[in-house]
Amino acid sequence: MSIESYRKKRNFNKTPEPRGNVSSENDLLFVIQKHAASHLHYDFRLELNGVLLSWAVPKGPCVDPSVKRLAMHVEDHPVDYGYFEGIIPKGQYGAGSVMLWDKGTWKSLDADPEHAYKSGHLRFELEAKKLKGRWDLVRFKDEEHWFLIKFKDKFARKLEEYDITEEEPNSVLTNLSIDQIGVHYSETGALHKKKVLK
Repeated sequence: MSIESYRKKRNFNKTPEPRGNVSSENDLLFVIQKHAASHLHYDFRLELNGVLLSWAVPKGPCVDPSVKRLAMHVEDHPVDYGYFEGIIPKGQYGAGSVMLWDKGTWKSLDADPEHAYKSGHLRFELEAKKLKGRWDLVRFKDEEHWFLIKFKDKFARKLEEYDITEEEPNSVLTNLSIDQIGVHYSETGALHKKKVLK
């Protein structure tokens, strides 16, 4: 697990994203960042061994256990990235508005979460502002393609009754919409308040 790929893709003289380091803490941070890049998607991140394991979920999470949401595995991110909200400037990797859509902690249901991750099936519980209860990340086809699936528990709801991305569209940090974030932050500014969020 490394953040070298993350760093190589970014020019930190031009983007407000944190350069970051591999963390020595183990807070089991969980975040989802709503990212209006070339295509709107939701970046799902779990802290493990000093980095944020990361997946891009095009349609966002769904609390209906019958719905499998595609989750594309992407490069590990520094833990500091989990506190980032702002604008990635035009011309930079991932240019667009980034919202802190959900934040909390996660608890592995596997005795060895690193082994479970490498084996392609993570089972975990979320305790966050929006998402709660058990979830599964299951790899299929190849290293990049995973499914994010809600487990059937008391927090599950049918999609036709409740679409969490539609019902809870705004930032858990600022309550801004993705369009408001694009106006609120300048192209050189961002909110990165680790201490406030803890």
